[in-house]
Amino acid sequence: MPAEVAPYGSWKSPISADLIASAVLGLGQIVLDGNDVYWLEMRPHEGGRSVIVRRCRDGATADITPLPFNARTRVHEYGGGDFTVCDSTAYFSNFADQHVYRQPGGAPPQAITSRPGRRYADATVDAARRRLICVCEDHRNGPREPVNALVSLSLDGSSTQQALAGGNDFYASPRLSPDGARLAWLTWSHPNMPWDGTELWVGEFDADGAISRVQRIAGGPEESIFQPEWSPDGVLHFVSDRTGWWNLYRWREQCIEPLYEMAADFGRPQWQFGMSTYAFESRDRLICCYAERGSWSLARLDTAARRFEKIAAPYSEIADIRAAHGAAVFRGGAPTEPTAIIRLHLESRQFEVLRRSSDISIDCGYLSAPELIEFPTEGGLTAHAFFYQSRNHDYVATGDQRPPLLVRSHGGPTSAASSALDLRTQYWTSRGIAVLDVNYGGSTGFGRAYRQRLNGRWGVVDVDDCVNGALFLLGRGEVDANRLAISGGSVGGYTTLCALTFRDVFKAGASYYGVSDLEALATDTHKFESHYEHRLVGPYPQCRDLYRQRSPLHFADRLSCPVIFFQGLDDKVVPPTQPEKLSWKQLKRGHRPETP
Repeated sequence: MPAEVAPYGSWKSPISADLIASAVLGLGQIVLDGNDVYWLEMRPHEGGRSVIVRRCRDGATADITPLPFNARTRVHEYGGGDFTVCDSTAYFSNFADQHVYRQPGGAPPQAITSRPGRRYADATVDAARRRLICVCEDHRNGPREPVNALVSLSLDGSSTQQALAGGNDFYASPRLSPDGARLAWLTWSHPNMPWDGTELWVGEFDADGAISRVQRIAGGPEESIFQPEWSPDGVLHFVSDRTGWWNLYRWREQCIEPLYEMAADFGRPQWQFGMSTYAFESRDRLICCYAERGSWSLARLDTAARRFEKIAAPYSEIADIRAAHGAAVFRGGAPTEPTAIIRLHLESRQFEVLRRSSDISIDCGYLSAPELIEFPTEGGLTAHAFFYQSRNHDYVATGDQRPPLLVRSHGGPTSAASSALDLRTQYWTSRGIAVLDVNYGGSTGFGRAYRQRLNGRWGVVDVDDCVNGALFLLGRGEVDANRLAISGGSVGGYTTLCALTFRDVFKAGASYYGVSDLEALATDTHKFESHYEHRLVGPYPQCRDLYRQRSPLHFADRLSCPVIFFQGLDDKVVPPTQPEKLSWKQLKRGHRPETP
């Protein structure tokens, strides 16, 4: 049938809000145990419950976590590192009570912790000593911030936990050497975030299982270390951004050696525990992924010969790599395919899909492919974004009309826009509305200097880049100047509200649990982010005036275009008081912003 002529923004699409909300699984952490592959599924149809799933060598797939258990930790509030598996026995944190449970084979889970007020994450099994080693976040300090440490838990819960390392504000990535004699871990303290500066330490175990003879290997306040990992022959590897890019290194004979230097990021911002961008296939070969200009690629690195070989793959988003001899398993997403758990057979270079996040099949005629664009921004610099043109093969626009544009500002702000298929983007493009997903200054995947553009300039650089991205498309004649909108979630919502309040480019906006008051964020948030603004804005309360100057809440009189607010009542990161105050100020001025 010939395409129907209709204005941009009025096109009918099969990609509905109900479809997006109900039909997409969240796929998370991957664990290999022998020939079995385990992963996490976050299921909207089960109230967001996270379920451990096992796929056996014969292809049989089954749930491990029975109702009502929910395998999800709340350490750092963002969690990650929710479970591990050893010899077919799973160990996981349960969301409701935050206790650690042991579940052997098909048996029901049994709690191995019992004291309330403690949370656990990122566990590794110390089989020789019959214990788990993990991060513990102790919330039993009343109004004071929780205490973080590395601890051990007996596998059967028969003895009390043992403290292994403490004294710093944060710990992550406890990794046991293959011979069980040493432990590597990451640590950092306020006001650093893990992508600002971390330290990599190694300690040796005493006869009683305590750690002694500790040594700092790498890192500091201006060097971010990511994912320490031991090779099968006991050589410690890690990712560092000491050159300005997160590259791979190893530590042997008391020396640090770069494995392969390139202008690409092999690390990610550690918002969650258990993240992995590389894994060992064998003693001298590892499978890795890396980001260039915001898109991820797959490679194999021979650590003995320092030979780097890119692996052709259809995926632009790659994460959570695990490997064993002859195969690698990872989470991958492509521009026209939903995110999936993928197994790569290394000899044949064949990709096998183990689990898709969605079984919905959408005609490619409704899907818009991302175009990577670079555009000029303030200070003579260049910023990056993915541009999605409106696309629906059932329609064409009228005359010389240009489509509306929705600019999206991602969260974090130390995160990144992805070019993998996102039905939330295609919802708009299939209706005739173009989308610009901006990787503003501060985003990851473009090196440390790009991340640091936002330091001291949050609420300025990110807004400049979103505005300049829209103006760049206007200059190309791609979009309608009178129909520009912006949206974002959490701190992306902050960027959205700043753009609507302090600039006059966008005609409407949507804030999803967005920050409107930086001062309140600095004084009313959880431990992990309680000093985040120190670098992004300035130390508080010394820079209180600057916090107020950058807060849309105090300039509600400048917010004159339509804006809709979405907010969760139980949000611990951005409390509901944030949008409520801004909405109330708008109501007092006679405006009626929508607040579902």
